[in-house]
Parts: sequence; structure tokens; C-alpha cells
Amino acid sequence: MPSKFDLFVVLAEMRTGSNFLEANLNALDGVTCHGEAFNPFFIGYPNVDNVLGVSQQQREVDPTVLIDRVRGAEGLNGFRYFHDHDPRVIDGLLADPRCAKIVLTRNPVESYVSWKIAQATGQWKLTDAKNRRDGQAVFDGDEFISHIETLQAFQKQVLRALQTTGQTAFYVAYEDLQDLDVMNGLAAFLGVEARLPELDKKLKKQNPEPLSEKVANFEEMEGALARLDRFDLTRTPNFEPRRNAMVPNYIAAAEAPVMYLPLRAGVEDAICGWLGALDGVGADALQRDFTQKPLRKWKRVNRGHRAFTVVTHPLTRAHRVFCERILSSGPGSFGEIREVLRKRYKLPLPKNGPGESYDVAAHRAAFLAFLEWLKGNLAGQTSVRVDPGWASQSQMIQGFAEFNLPDLIIREEQLEMGLGQLCDQLGRKAPAVPEVHEPECPVSLADIYDADIENACKEAYTRDYMMLGYGPWKKRYQAA
Repeated sequence: MPSKFDLFVVLAEMRTGSNFLEANLNALDGVTCHGEAFNPFFIGYPNVDNVLGVSQQQREVDPTVLIDRVRGAEGLNGFRYFHDHDPRVIDGLLADPRCAKIVLTRNPVESYVSWKIAQATGQWKLTDAKNRRDGQAVFDGDEFISHIETLQAFQKQVLRALQTTGQTAFYVAYEDLQDLDVMNGLAAFLGVEARLPELDKKLKKQNPEPLSEKVANFEEMEGALARLDRFDLTRTPNFEPRRNAMVPNYIAAAEAPVMYLPLRAGVEDAICGWLGALDGVGADALQRDFTQKPLRKWKRVNRGHRAFTVVTHPLTRAHRVFCERILSSGPGSFGEIREVLRKRYKLPLPKNGPGESYDVAAHRAAFLAFLEWLKGNLAGQTSVRVDPGWASQSQMIQGFAEFNLPDLIIREEQLEMGLGQLCDQLGRKAPAVPEVHEPECPVSLADIYDADIENACKEAYTRDYMMLGYGPWKKRYQAA
């Protein structure tokens, strides 16, 4: 029966046991692993000048030549790939269902210590204990953190690629390499008939001692590792839908090389007025309705261009969208959503907008309920869409980054200073900043603000408070 794969790749890192895994793969009839075929410093193995007739120079010119040669070689062929190997090939390999993925992992502390010892001794393989070189690792906390973040980033890239293409990989832990049944299970995964009668015995474990004997500053290492959040307990969960770059919403000045990336925070009209004033025109003269192709052209034509966005305190922003879209029944309001909030989620909202009996207490109760509902909505726990008017600003900025990173993120309470700095960069005189007009509302935020309102907002927008550095609204933003 023919294999379902044309080639394979071992996704691993240094000091994870990849040499041993390769030796056992090569012991299978009909299977050949060609070392680190895409290592930027050599091809296949040190002191080897080609893989399957492809030289390192040929590979540098066009890496697909080597991929095609591996794919077309007799039997099932593959190679080992580490995170720092030729980046031109990894996306294609991950997307190809005819390429078998073998993911090899090891405890990152063990692999780091092994790497440090190999650096100290110069010994990267061991085939006979008599040739073993003794050495100890010196643990560097900052270096280890950088090391583990790099590994995790690559692992996430691999996982996401497999998830989005509906593929699966064969996962092997370092400890599994000594299990004959697991190695033969790998052969079955690859679709080859051969099986191993025993494991390869040429390569020996170089440093079998416990970590306490392999690390010169073991106590220092213990202290550094104790401070790491191994289980990511402090991570803020984010189940909010991802945002795209929202290019059609971008607004450019009529002539000045300035582009505004709106966040739907209630300052758009003021910013558009300011953009028009840059060139002495009205807001209707601004450039809008971009798509990616015209935006690229705009960037090419406008040398030295600047893009900016404006962030607002989450509580100010939530109150604005509540008053304009939810509480109001006028133009631009979300009448259908208001009815869903009233009937399904039991928010104490007036059916047709605030009337004469709507007072401070009613407004506080309605807005507090809205904030509590927002927490579930942003976590994907409601049937109502996450509207851009109340989506997390940090999530929307992350969406911008898919295509166009803002050069400057200005805080609304520092609007004049931020826009002045922007003009300084462009060598232009900054026009006056128009006033930001609040939506019509019978009760102001200051009239209902208290600890419960603040806490409810912070629970809904925990990520924005953290990522954008906002503190309590009362202390710094009420007067702004």
C-alpha cells in the first residue's frame, strides 16, 4: 500500500534527541532522514557538501529545488528542521498534507542545560563513553527566558498551521525515544511497512546526571525558575473574536502624509476635523474607503508617512457607546440589540429611550448591567455580535498590525500633545484640536461613577487596562 506521505519533516530543536530519532528513522528500511537539510550554516551535516546532489549554494538560490529532490527520492525521505533554519520553506511544509510532521519535544530546562554543556565542552554527539568530556552548565536566567520564548513561538506557529489546515502530527517526547513501541508506532504513522527489532545503540546519552550535578549555579537556577509562571497563571484569557486590519475604515489627510486608524471610541469627528485643518480643507475632502492595493500605493507616494490611532479610557468609551447605541432610540442606535438586551438578558433599559422618569439611579443600574453583560459578550458567551464600538481596543490594534502598524498610539486625554508630536515629526504646524463632543445622555458618567462601576468595567476590559496601562477613571480621567 503506497504511503500517504511524499516526505517528512522532524520539527525539533537542538539537544532534544533529534540525532537519536534520526538514527532510528534511518534504521527503517525505505526511510532516509537527511540531517539538517536547511541549516543556514551547512547542508545536512557539517563537512558535507550536498544532499541528494543539491549543493548548499543551489539551496540558497532556490530552496524548493531541495524540497523537490527530497520528495522525489526513492523511498520516504525527510530531514530535521529547527526554528532558526531557512524560513522560506516552513510555511509550505506546514501547509502540505503530503508532508508528514514529526514534532519532537523535550523539557526546556533539560535541553537548555544540555545545550550549555555542549557549548562548554564542544561535544555534540557521543558514541562511546570513553570519549565523554565532562562539563557543567552555567544557568543564565535572561538567556533561558529568551530561549523558552523562542521555542514556544515556533511551537505555536506549528500548532496553528496544523489546526487551520486540518492536519495532525506525530508527537514524540524526549523520553519516548527509548520506547521501541513508540518508534514503531511512528513507522506506522509514516505508512511504511518496516519495523525496528531494536533501537539504535550507537548514540549514548551524554549527560545522565541529575540537574543538580550538571548546573554549576544550581541554586541560582532554582530561584530563577521559581519566579517563572510555568503554567501561565497570570495570563489574561482572551476569547474575544480576532479583528482584521479594517483597512476600509482608514482615513487619510487630503494632502498631508498622515493616516488615521479609527478605533470607534467617540473621537472620530474631532480627529477628522483636525485632519482637514492640516490642509485647510473640510472633513469631506479627506481620503477614505481604502482597500489594501490603494493603501499600498498611498504609502509609496507619501514618503515619510505617519499612521496613528487614538485610545480612550475603557470606561469613558463604554459609557459613550452605551449612551449613543444602546440607551438612545435615535438615529444610529442599535434598536434590535437593545431589545435583545432587555428581553433575553434582562437589562433594565427603557424600551423607547430615556423618558422623564429616567433618573441617575436608573442610569447607573442600566449602565452597570451593560458593563456586566459586556464581560460575557467579549468572552464569546452571548449570541450578540462583538461590535467595533465596544470591542477591546487592544484587540483592534492587534488587528491593525495584520497589515498596518500605527506609528503612534495617542491617548485621548493627551490628544493635543500627541497630535503636536505627530506634526513635529512631519515638520508641520499643528492646528488646534477640536473638542470631543460627548453623545447626548441625560446623566453624565461622573454622576454615576463609583467603585462598582469601575470594577465592572475592569472585569470586562481587563486586557485593555493591562495592555494600555489604564488605571481607575476617577483619579485621572474625569477632569480630562
